[in-house]
Amino acid sequence: MLEARLLIGGQDLAASTGATYQRLNPATGDAASVAAAASLDDADAAVAAAQAAFPAWSATAPGERRRLLLKAADALEARGPEFIAAGVAEAGGVPGWYGFNVMLAAGMLREAAALTTQVAGELIPSDVPGLMAMGVRQACGVVLGIAPWNAPVILGTRAIATPLACGNTVVLKSSEVCPALHRLIGQVFVDAGFPAGVVNVISNAPQDAAAVVARLIAHPAVKRINFTGSTRVGRVIAQQAAQHLKPVVLELGGKNPLLILDDADLDEAVQAAAFGAFFNQGQICMSTDRIIVDNKIADAFVEKLRVKTAGLRAGKPGEAGAVLGGMVEPAAAARVAAMVADAQAKGATLVCGNAKADGNVLQPAIIDHLKADMLAYQEESFGPIVGILRVDGDEAALAAANASEYGLSAAIFSRDVSRALALARRIESGICHINSSTVADEAQMPFGGVKASGYGRFGGKAGIAEFTDLRWITIQSGHRHYPV
Repeated sequence: MLEARLLIGGQDLAASTGATYQRLNPATGDAASVAAAASLDDADAAVAAAQAAFPAWSATAPGERRRLLLKAADALEARGPEFIAAGVAEAGGVPGWYGFNVMLAAGMLREAAALTTQVAGELIPSDVPGLMAMGVRQACGVVLGIAPWNAPVILGTRAIATPLACGNTVVLKSSEVCPALHRLIGQVFVDAGFPAGVVNVISNAPQDAAAVVARLIAHPAVKRINFTGSTRVGRVIAQQAAQHLKPVVLELGGKNPLLILDDADLDEAVQAAAFGAFFNQGQICMSTDRIIVDNKIADAFVEKLRVKTAGLRAGKPGEAGAVLGGMVEPAAAARVAAMVADAQAKGATLVCGNAKADGNVLQPAIIDHLKADMLAYQEESFGPIVGILRVDGDEAALAAANASEYGLSAAIFSRDVSRALALARRIESGICHINSSTVADEAQMPFGGVKASGYGRFGGKAGIAEFTDLRWITIQSGHRHYPV
């Protein structure tokens, strides 16, 4: 069984109360990990350790921050097998998914390393004689990162990589689902030789999550918060941060549309649709939830997608022939199966798949003729199902794409790139890909959504803007005249 203790001020600690909680393996029901259940005092201690480490870390030369971040990337890759084992045990996905997580997370650390010399400012022309005016970006202080379980290495690392590059210190609050995996991220920075207190990791029992998060947000030393997770919880975090006038970066839910125009390459579109809808059992914020297809080619597309999906079987870890894994909980699989059953009961056509879960395993399903009164139309599924909406023409496709409270990722397939680009500019989403899947990520890209999918951007120089303060500093040369 895996163990996750607290990382506070460079020390590996039990919770101050001695409390722990167990995370069960969603496939077997056996104990996957035992984690320290942080108290409110532990939350305060983690922030205090980060606050104490901030002056020295923010003054550390960018080249040294770069060196340490590059070492962390190597250390993360070296622990790849441990991350994979923890991910399979705690969150139920297939080993390849967590291996991909390790690869991209290491890339995020290397991208962050490259950003250390990009925390730059500018000279701003002034109308005052002899005045040199500067816009200067500098580290803001302690950053709180709250990471989810679904892409645990990627999103846990993303929560802290750019803040560290900018000279901030961090507290990572791990997911209750994968505390051992998120604690491993903290250990990577210990392995790399980061100074004590620069990176701190705390875990908490599920019933304590709300109180611990509220305590962390309220701490005066916490200057920024970033959260990746559900829109419901994101609203709560935004409200709490607003009470303390603290900026937040929120990357939340999605009901991501894939538009198939009448001139699309259907074979390419099918590959992108299947990957986008079913990779990691649809448990990705960017997963394709809705396929909006022109009636002229809808029958042909759906048949090709049916054939592709029929070859994708879900199963428990190690099960022969299973290319997809289990969901994070049996309850999650039951919830998504109920969405399938609801659509069938209201007149949808189940092209493939079924409305019955086997523990935490649900086979991929295609729901054709999706209608507005169905749960699968209204709610983010976050599971291995996808709905088909048939429309007539580009304007109808656009209207259907935007008929959602969410706006994270979107994609359009068309052989006419100019036509697709014109639509892409009008889709209400933070991300849009032409002739590619809704699921894509690169460390240097500005990642984030609009509407109920959140605000702010992770990645590249956009991340620098989120995790630094922009200050106006001036130098007056010679005499300056004042009116009084």
